[in-house]
Amino acid sequence: MRADAKFSARPIALTIAGFDPSCGAGITADLKVFAAHNIYGIACITALTVQSSMGVKRVEPVAPQTVRETLDDLLEDVLPNGVKVGMLATADAVSKTAQFLAKSGIGRQRIVLDPVIRSSSGRELLSPEGVAALRSELLPLVGWVTPNIEELAVLAGSPASVREDVPDAAARLQFLTSEGGNRDLHIVATGGHLDSVDDFLLTPNGKGQWVKGERVETQSTHGTGCAFSSALLCQLIAGRSPEKAAMEAKAYVSAALKAAYPVGRGTGSMHHLFRLT
Repeated sequence: MRADAKFSARPIALTIAGFDPSCGAGITADLKVFAAHNIYGIACITALTVQSSMGVKRVEPVAPQTVRETLDDLLEDVLPNGVKVGMLATADAVSKTAQFLAKSGIGRQRIVLDPVIRSSSGRELLSPEGVAALRSELLPLVGWVTPNIEELAVLAGSPASVREDVPDAAARLQFLTSEGGNRDLHIVATGGHLDSVDDFLLTPNGKGQWVKGERVETQSTHGTGCAFSSALLCQLIAGRSPEKAAMEAKAYVSAALKAAYPVGRGTGSMHHLFRLT
């Protein structure tokens, strides 16, 4: 990082994630969420995908060294107010991202990890080796992680298939992360796969609470977890408390789902920019 690097007069957020050609998730969706919150977005692409609203057909990772060079070059130019980390695709990309974050000077309280392990259509997006690297190298550096209940179960090594399992699984993940030296981890387990669609927030002091959700009947649900994590980062950059940030991010996603219109023949995207129309 350059010695003269400083925050912009207007907030800037960095997204590190994959490219979804349908623009319902990944880099392009993150940039739309940032724009909806009046935040300028910059980006580092970790993987190209062949996909549409019908699902993911193929993933082509970007060379890890290219990922690292991109991140370093961006940091030479500007100091982001916060970072959202999404799909990383390979263990090497996880490591390069962790190395970047460790030297970036960006406070972990404004680093949000959306641990993308598998697509909604079932395709593996991060290998077991990548998941292990995520646990050991990346989780120690972030202030927030936003797994869905399947991702929570993988990261915690604990069941989380029903509402009653979620608090214990979140507490286990927080404990494992503290054992790795990070005692500042906030966890928001997103509940879109639960009957109640409520999210569970666990703060570093061990306080857990459910953030009430609203089920929106729509086929345009592609990228909800991606949008939530990006909206959460925007709220943190705005200075919201953990509880307020989680509630506002969830409210944004609900409103974007309500405003969605059909795009494609499969699972479409929410309307990220509904506030501008």
